[in-house]
Amino acid sequence: MKKTIIAFTILFLISSNLFSQSLDKLKISSEELPKGYTLTEETQCQAIQACLFYKQTNVYSSFLGKVKSQDIQNFESKNDSGSIMYFEFEKDFEGEGFLKGLLWGQSDKPTKAHPEEIIIKGKILIVYSFKQESDLKKLSQAKIKQLLN
Repeated sequence: MKKTIIAFTILFLISSNLFSQSLDKLKISSEELPKGYTLTEETQCQAIQACLFYKQTNVYSSFLGKVKSQDIQNFESKNDSGSIMYFEFEKDFEGEGFLKGLLWGQSDKPTKAHPEEIIIKGKILIVYSFKQESDLKKLSQAKIKQLLN
């Protein structure tokens, strides 16, 4: 019995580590940061709805699905700041309509006041909370699209 519990524990830890590595591949590494940008612990969301969604994703799990893992990166530079939120759901993400309404209201697309952008691919959801002209956001989006295609 002890061997079975130990085996399941090891298997769980290995699968958890592999899972977290999948989101890690999507993140911007310190080597990829454009000159002048720094990683920070403080959230840099442009609109509060994105940060609230990140902090309270479990509130929406009954209709968005259960989140297996999530992470956030926060960036600052002299002329830019923002956050990238990474989510992996247990099943394919099907809450695009709800999320657009939450982030943008009735406009159904990013605005100057609510500039968040999203990428959805299967179980992966990425939320960008940057100004529309952000160089870091563009760099990350190119990386994400290449890795998820």
